Order: sequence, then C-alpha cells, then structure tokens
Amino acid sequence: MGVEFLKDADRKVVSVRATGKLTKEDYQRFVPEIETMVKEHGKIRVLFEMHDFHGWKASALWEDIKFDLKHFGDIERLAIVGEKRWEQGMAAFCRPFTTAKIRYFDHSLIEQAREWIVGD
Repeated sequence: MGVEFLKDADRKVVSVRATGKLTKEDYQRFVPEIETMVKEHGKIRVLFEMHDFHGWKASALWEDIKFDLKHFGDIERLAIVGEKRWEQGMAAFCRPFTTAKIRYFDHSLIEQAREWIVGD
C-alpha cells in the first residue's frame, strides 16, 4: 500500500504509482520531490498510475487539494492510468485544480500513456 515515486529529470516527468488508499504520509513523501522538480524545471508532467486504488483517506484528500491549489499552473500534462471505474471521477476531480492537459488511460494502455506524457 502507498506510493512509489520515479522522476525523469531530463524530460520533466514524474511518475507516481498509487496502491491502496493514499494517506497524508504518502503526500509528505512525494510532494517535496515534485516541488524540487518544479523549482528546477518550471512546468512538469505527471504520470499517475493507480493499481488496486481505493482513493484517499480524509487527511490525504486535504493534502491533495492543498497541493493542487499551490501547483495550479505547474503541471503541464497529467496522464491518469487506472481502472475504468475511476475515469470520470478522477478527470472531474482534477480539472478545477489545474490548467494541465489531462488524459485518462486504461491499464492496458500504459505504454500509450507514457508516450503521450513525454510527447510534444
């Protein structure tokens, strides 16, 4: 359960893999990494993969909203990869908090998501 975090500084891409239910501690682990990349590169791109994802605990949801408000213009593209049942909810949840281009991909299309996140 939790979050795995990978970054490709050459391409300004951050990959976050979330499993289970996100906690406040998960945000405390990866938010500083993202903020460092924003300071170094300006706008970044995020690939958010959900595996057996069950949403957020209340404290984590608050951390997510604070992060989204603070970094409203820092994310250029957001690729969300997960189960079909999350598609509409995640897109609707993310849209008010970012100016990023957002696309949702099924797990079977992970390679297509990776290509889109680094493309022009």
